[in-house]
Amino acid sequence: MSIWSVFLSTDFFFTSIRLMTPILFAALACMVFSKGGIDPIGTEGIMLSCALAGPVGGYFTGSAWGGVAAAMTVGIVLAFLFGYFTLILDTNPVLAGIALNTLSGGLTIFMTYYLTGNKGSTQSLNSPVVANIHIPVIESIPVIGPIVSGHSILTYVSLLLTFLLTVFFWKTPCGLRIRAVGENERSAASVGINIMKYKYISLLIAGCLAGLGGAYMSMSYVSMFSRDMIAGRGWIGMAAESMGFGIPWKVACSVFIFGMADSLAIRLQMLNLPTQLISCIPYVVTIIAISIYSWQRSRVKKVKK
Repeated sequence: MSIWSVFLSTDFFFTSIRLMTPILFAALACMVFSKGGIDPIGTEGIMLSCALAGPVGGYFTGSAWGGVAAAMTVGIVLAFLFGYFTLILDTNPVLAGIALNTLSGGLTIFMTYYLTGNKGSTQSLNSPVVANIHIPVIESIPVIGPIVSGHSILTYVSLLLTFLLTVFFWKTPCGLRIRAVGENERSAASVGINIMKYKYISLLIAGCLAGLGGAYMSMSYVSMFSRDMIAGRGWIGMAAESMGFGIPWKVACSVFIFGMADSLAIRLQMLNLPTQLISCIPYVVTIIAISIYSWQRSRVKKVKK
């Protein structure tokens, strides 16, 4: 197998879309946090807790969508908890985010052990998973069909939400007010906008998005929760959101680059390259992308001066 056969295969792009989905949910959650003027540093921890809540909720309700609802509920609760400490108690957002991420790491292990007797995964729960769907007509189109059709329902939900959030933040009064609060609180308050109200709306939306990202990991990407399974996707989502300048379609394009990096890492395993080298690829791409983004921002600032 050559490197070109990896890049030019439909399976490569199909896998890229599959792998970009949780990062896209994370990036959209970070975008909503940022639009409301809230630091998105707790996204990783929220997604990890939601990844456990999904299979557990699915097991007790007997429904995959019950699991997704449980994950979204946990996402909202943790987002509000983060908001309470940072907005009401005026805690440093970075410290609160680190605490939330650390809490999620330990709490998910404890709850997994409490529920299953296993500290590593929830495999014994046999919880339902979110189904994949094949799109009629499109699936029969050469090249495009095998890439676009056959993904998890949550993958299509993430793409739909990218469009809906564009409309929400640029066309609706609520979205415009959230942006106004995030860009300049004093100016927003001076025209009568309730600052805390719109910050909590952004927390609600971001919590739901992080919950969907966590649910995807444990109910679509794989069929169970495993320890630390988010594996930095929340952080990569923050990077993708920054690279996309907070504009949904640009964020989605940035996320697709990271999805391709993950897909490439998987495909290169067939070329008998060192495993340690391959596993570094997504994170190296993240560092390079952030470096380019920072360089571009510094050039823009110099031009403005």
